[in-house]
Amino acid sequence: MKVHLIAAGKYHDIDFARLELLKLLAEVPELRTSVAASYGDSQLIDQADLLITYTCDLVPEPDEVAALFDWLHAGGRWLALHGTNSILRLTDDGLIETPDDAPQFMELLGTQFVGHPPIGSYKVHVSDGEHKMTRGLRDFSVVDELYLTRRTSGFTTLLHTSFSGKCPDFGEQDWHEPEVPVLYERKVGKGAILYLTLGHCRGHYDLRPLADYFPHPERCAWNYPIFYELLRRGIGWGTGRG
Repeated sequence: MKVHLIAAGKYHDIDFARLELLKLLAEVPELRTSVAASYGDSQLIDQADLLITYTCDLVPEPDEVAALFDWLHAGGRWLALHGTNSILRLTDDGLIETPDDAPQFMELLGTQFVGHPPIGSYKVHVSDGEHKMTRGLRDFSVVDELYLTRRTSGFTTLLHTSFSGKCPDFGEQDWHEPEVPVLYERKVGKGAILYLTLGHCRGHYDLRPLADYFPHPERCAWNYPIFYELLRRGIGWGTGRG
């Protein structure tokens, strides 16, 4: 089985996430993994049984989106993590905008990131306890970025949370979201996408050029065994072992 891992982007400790994911993949000796920092090598994606992405503000070119679409329709499986669906633009007044600059990519993924409140604790609920990804799991609490998203296509929610409040970095508007997907599955042709929004991480130097030094490294869901259990199940889902 071949796995292709894309780990790249802004404002996150990409090296940490890449290493942790490679450790999990190394637990399965029959897997062979290639690693990249962009969607540019469509041949490696086309040869892969499973694509894993841990990115932030990394958007494929239109021809790369078309290649992903064809690969999924032919039966590929994609484990998309955390900021894969994010586009970030800083405004002159220091706020963050999430423009609709890649509609085909976001339609393929099923959601687009629109904001998050400050990192804090929230409860994650099991939406579908019969799926292989969630069977036997209970509701749990986690400290992480609570990703708010805009739905762009149909999918089945497997884990969810809720949110009422403000996202000050993304403007002061009030948010009232009774169901926020945390884990969902989207079928695309013969293939599928599994999207897990958990997993923020940031080291001392990951906010450059916005800040030269970030004093308090963040590991968020990476501190929780349940997150690693979900990642292991996601790898199993993508390689036919789950």
